[in-house]
Amino acid sequence: MSLVQVGRLGRAHGVRGEIGLDRVSLTAEELSAVGDFVWEGPRGARRELRLAAVRPADARFLIRFEGVEDRDQAVALAGGALLADRSRLPDPGPGVLYTFQLMGLKVVDGTGRELGVIEDVLRTGANPVYVVRGERELLIPAIGSVVRQVDLEQGVVTVDLPPGLEDL
Repeated sequence: MSLVQVGRLGRAHGVRGEIGLDRVSLTAEELSAVGDFVWEGPRGARRELRLAAVRPADARFLIRFEGVEDRDQAVALAGGALLADRSRLPDPGPGVLYTFQLMGLKVVDGTGRELGVIEDVLRTGANPVYVVRGERELLIPAIGSVVRQVDLEQGVVTVDLPPGLEDL
């Protein structure tokens, strides 16, 4: 089984075992289709979980797992990573990647100058933003006019930085 992170569990919500799921690139329907997950705690402990319910709540989801019936049980999961078997994930479609596929990729400009590696992807109202850490941190908008090529085999993302972005 090849596990990949599909989200991060946030705070418990209410008293019936719901918990927030943040930084997830799957839809509610896709989460339901996957169904079985592995929770990994901040200290590396793992636990298998079966999804019981998922619903959207602003920019995140509220989820509940089988056997997690109250707030205390949900609190015990807070701060953990939600992992899924890569083979159970649906194909994201042509030209679309999951966030986990971008993590750690090297980012270069059109001349081949290395800018750093992708350490996070921020979700904004307009478009995702790559957090690239190298000599300094860059916030690069993930839009077609900036991201020229993503080569997963080589582990490289080629970008054309907007004028002035490096001066921020």
